Amino acid sequence: MAVGYAELGDGKLYYEIEGKGEMFVLCHAGFLDSRMWEAQWDAFTQYYRVLRFDMRGFGRSDPATGPISRRQDFYCLLQELGIERANVLGCSMGAEMAIDFTLEHPEMVKSLIIVSGTPGGFEMQGEPPSQVLEMLQAIEQGDLERVSKLQVHLWVDGIYRRPEQVDSDVRTRAAEMNRIAVENGTWAKADANPLNPLKPPAVSRLVEIAVPVLVICGALDHPEILRAADLLANRIKGAEKIILADTAHVPNMEKPAEFNRLVLEFLSRV
Repeated sequence: MAVGYAELGDGKLYYEIEGKGEMFVLCHAGFLDSRMWEAQWDAFTQYYRVLRFDMRGFGRSDPATGPISRRQDFYCLLQELGIERANVLGCSMGAEMAIDFTLEHPEMVKSLIIVSGTPGGFEMQGEPPSQVLEMLQAIEQGDLERVSKLQVHLWVDGIYRRPEQVDSDVRTRAAEMNRIAVENGTWAKADANPLNPLKPPAVSRLVEIAVPVLVICGALDHPEILRAADLLANRIKGAEKIILADTAHVPNMEKPAEFNRLVLEFLSRV
């Protein structure tokens, strides 16, 4: 396995590459890091050359000190590693970034897998979950432990389950990853007002995506994430959509065997 740091000029991204075959890149969620793909690593590297990395402000990458363009960081990473084209899988914020990247660099994406993702410009409807308001209050108060607990509850448990109804190992691993981003203040510094957002936003350009697309969503995720999955499947020509039962925002961590099978079956067809 190759492990290293890619230089961005104003920061470094940690990455790992293993396997042989076509390139397959994994982009993590905005409250975790590349370790969220641990249960996918051995399964995917048997068939593909797989890259996973930590975005700035997450995991072992440098902290973000101000607004950044996630898709530009991603482009620079691929350029430094000499990757001209790849299958791309993104979860949550990683999926939003992957969608933007596909629209901006369609020649570099062979297929796109969107997990628990919303396209840029997607407007949430209805009242936000109570945990969101509590989380913003905890951020203002500097209560980082409370922020992390609320994020794990919101995204790992989901709004329909209590913590004790979710695999404790999944919650513990998520909390370990999440704490780094929370302590780095990543969301407030880098993502609350991102640099150079895609214009027009992706939500109005989904019909432009011409690569094979798989949309995966957990049945217990927030209803607006499920609505976004419908939107993606309806507007992207030929897109497939799969809903995984008994999972919320990180179905790959809750049901890894089923998730891995679905992804590998999709990739075998493209």
